[in-house]
Amino acid sequence: MTKLLKKAFEEASKLPEVEQNALAKWLIEELGAEERWSQLLADSEDILDQLADEALEAHRQGKTTSLDLEKL
Repeated sequence: MTKLLKKAFEEASKLPEVEQNALAKWLIEELGAEERWSQLLADSEDILDQLADEALEAHRQGKTTSLDLEKL
């Protein structure tokens, strides 16, 4: 465990039990969300590659237009 994480847990341990439980629940959910996001990105790599190839081909065929930042 890093020094910073240890300090965070020490500070959290000073909170009332209800707040400690809320913090623990939030942290567990965040860690799970990060894992799910990483898996989704890994699973979508092939799809993203295919979409990028399609976009490049459309550009090569002249089917794209330049983005006009003034119109955004």
